[in-house]
Amino acid sequence: MIETIRRKIEECCSEQGWPQTAFTVERPRDRAFGHVSTNIALTLSKELKRAPREIAEELIRHLQGKIPDLSAIDTAGPGFINFTFSPAYFQAFITRIRKSRADFQRELRGKDRKVQVEFVSANPTGPLTIGHGRQAVLGDSIARILEWHGYSVTREYYFNDAGRQMRMLGLSVLARYRQLLGEKADIPEGGYEGEYIFDIARDFRRQFGDSVSAEPLSPFIDFAAQQIFGTIRDSLQRLGIRHDVYYNEKDLYSSGKIEAVLKELEEAGFLYREGGATWFRASQFGAEKDRVLVKNTGEPTYRLPDIAYHKEKIRRGFDLIIDIFGADHHATYPDVKAALEALGYATGHIRVLLHQFVTLTRDGEKIKMSTRKANFVTLDELIDLAGADVVRYFYLMRSMDSHLNFDIALAQKQSDENPVFYLQYAHARMCNILVHSKEKHIDSYEAADLALLQEPEVLALIEIMIEFKEIMELCHSTLEPMYLTNYLYRLATAFHKFYTVHRVVTEDVALSKARLQLVDAVKTILANGMYILGISAPEKM
Repeated sequence: MIETIRRKIEECCSEQGWPQTAFTVERPRDRAFGHVSTNIALTLSKELKRAPREIAEELIRHLQGKIPDLSAIDTAGPGFINFTFSPAYFQAFITRIRKSRADFQRELRGKDRKVQVEFVSANPTGPLTIGHGRQAVLGDSIARILEWHGYSVTREYYFNDAGRQMRMLGLSVLARYRQLLGEKADIPEGGYEGEYIFDIARDFRRQFGDSVSAEPLSPFIDFAAQQIFGTIRDSLQRLGIRHDVYYNEKDLYSSGKIEAVLKELEEAGFLYREGGATWFRASQFGAEKDRVLVKNTGEPTYRLPDIAYHKEKIRRGFDLIIDIFGADHHATYPDVKAALEALGYATGHIRVLLHQFVTLTRDGEKIKMSTRKANFVTLDELIDLAGADVVRYFYLMRSMDSHLNFDIALAQKQSDENPVFYLQYAHARMCNILVHSKEKHIDSYEAADLALLQEPEVLALIEIMIEFKEIMELCHSTLEPMYLTNYLYRLATAFHKFYTVHRVVTEDVALSKARLQLVDAVKTILANGMYILGISAPEKM
C-alpha cells in the first residue's frame, strides 16, 4: 500500500520534471484522512514556488487511475493528499494470507547470506541472572527475525573459560571444598560467595574424594565451569534457546591466536610498552586514549582475546556479524573494531547491539543483583515465577535502548492485563471458533463471498493484518523485536474489538463463511508473529 503509493508519486514527479524531495507517506491516525496520507505537495511547494494545494490537485489528476483499488484521492488542510482504498482491496488480502500461510508477505532479503549472532556469552561463574535473560531472548528473537528473512543464521556463545574470573571461581570452589573437609578457609577477595559454590564443592568432593591438592587449581576450575555451564544451557533450553556453536576462549590461547594478534599489531607499529604494560594505539582510531592489551603482570585484558575472537569471526566468512552486549560494553567494542581495522580488516559488516539493564520489582522493592555476593534472582527463578512465554514477551516489550522494569505482579496475572495472556487467549479463541463452526453445520468455509466483509471493525482488522510486512521490514532494519510485540498486541486488540461487535457464526451461512475465513487469516498472522518471538500459540486455554 505505502510502497505502491510512494513509487507512483515518484514516477509522477519525474514525468513532470519536478525536483526530487524528501516526503512522507504514512497512515494517518484519523481515518477521516483516508488510509494513507502524504505531504509531498508541501515539500515541493518551496522548490516549485507554488501553493501546496495547487500542486496537490495537479498530482491527483496525474495519479487518477494509476493506483488500483482506490475509492478516493483528495486534498486536506494546507495541501496533504489523502488516499482511501476500497473494501475490495482489503478483502483480497484474506485469500492471499490463507494461501501463503507462514510465507505471507515474506521477503527473503537474506537469501544465500550467512550471519552470525553472538549472544549471552556469560562467564561460567554462576547461574544466569535476569539481566542475562534479556540478552538471551533478544539474541534468539533477532536470529528468528533474520531467519524469517531468509538468512542462514549461526547462533554462537563465546565461552569465557580463561582469565582471572575463572581463577577466582576455582579458588572459591577450593575454599568451600576445604570447609567441607573441616578446614579453615576463606573465599578470596573478589571470589564468588553464592550457595551454588557449596553445591559445586559437594559434587566435586563426591566425585574426587577428600584428598585433592590445591595445586594445580585446574581441576577445580574445569569442574566448576562444566557444572555451571550445564546449568546455563539448561536455563536457556527452558526458554527454547539453543546455540549452534560454543567457542572457547581457551582455544584462542592454546592455538596461538592471541600471540598472533599481538605480533601483527606490533609489526604494524600499533603497540608500545609503558610501565611494564603493552598498549594499543587506540587514539589513532578515534579513542580518547590508548588501551592496555597486556597488563604489567603479564595478564591480558579482556580486549585482547575479543580482538582475536573477532578476527576469527571475520575469517569464517560471515556476511553479517552481530554482537549483542550489555550497555556496560559501550566503551569496549570500539577498541576491538579499531584493532581489527589496524590489522587491515573491514568491519562494516560487524553490527553491535547494546541493551540496557533489567530491574525486577517484588512487593514494590527493587531486588539487588550481584553474582559474586549471590544476592540476585536467577533466570530460572524468574521462569518458575512467570513461565517461559511471559518471560520472553516481557523482555521484548521495550526497546533494547530502554531500561526494563520487569513487573512480576503483572507477569503472573492470567487476565487481559497480562499482554501474553491477551495474545494467547486471542489465538485460542480463534482456534475454538474454527473448530466449533462444524457444530453449527458449516463443514467447510473454503467457498466464501468475501465481498460481505464490509463492517468498519472488519476492515480495520484487515488493515492491521496488511501491516505485517512493514513491521517485519522494520524489525529487519532495526533488529528490534519490540516492534513485533507491539504490533501483535494491536492485532489482538482489533480482533477482540471485532469479536465483541460481530458474531462469527450466524444464521446467515454466507456471512458466517466469510467471517470464518477472516478469523482463519487473523490466526495465521498472529501465529506467525508469535513464532518469530518464540512464544507458543495455544489452541486451548
